[in-house]
Amino acid sequence: MIYWHLFLAFFVPNIIGYGGGPAIIPLIETEVVDRYGWMSAQQFAEVLALGNALPSPIATKMAGYIGFEVAGVLGATVAVLATVVPTLLLMLGALGLLYRFRDSPRIKRMSQWVRPVIALLMAELTFGFFSEGLAGPGLVHTLLIAAVAAVALIRLRIHPAFVVLGALVYGGLFLG
Repeated sequence: MIYWHLFLAFFVPNIIGYGGGPAIIPLIETEVVDRYGWMSAQQFAEVLALGNALPSPIATKMAGYIGFEVAGVLGATVAVLATVVPTLLLMLGALGLLYRFRDSPRIKRMSQWVRPVIALLMAELTFGFFSEGLAGPGLVHTLLIAAVAAVALIRLRIHPAFVVLGALVYGGLFLG
């Protein structure tokens, strides 16, 4: 039964999520943390941070890691397949339809709504991580990491992977 739950936990977000990894992360979090309770919100945030620090698509890395933690190698395989295969099939079908009706005003309007919806999902995820940061490490550490990350990303234009790596090192040294 655990393999079926793993399959559903990653299949459902990938079927209903549109916009790639960042758009489906809150959906995956709902399944993994709230529905099945395989990890806490803090653990999920750590898996997400680690996944962001590594190359390749975030959803597949998270599926592999979470699947392995829950049910070993077979669990990782099931979770990764549930993430990749349906997305690939839906993408091929959707691209065929979008290409066929690319001049339709309805398709153009639909495409304009994708970015604001993703922005709202990312804002909700950010607020959730900020709340977890306040509950865990505390206000000082959370604000310090946020401020240093903002300066590094905006002013110094440091690649996000290095910023995440720096936050991981900080957390390991001062919060671990």
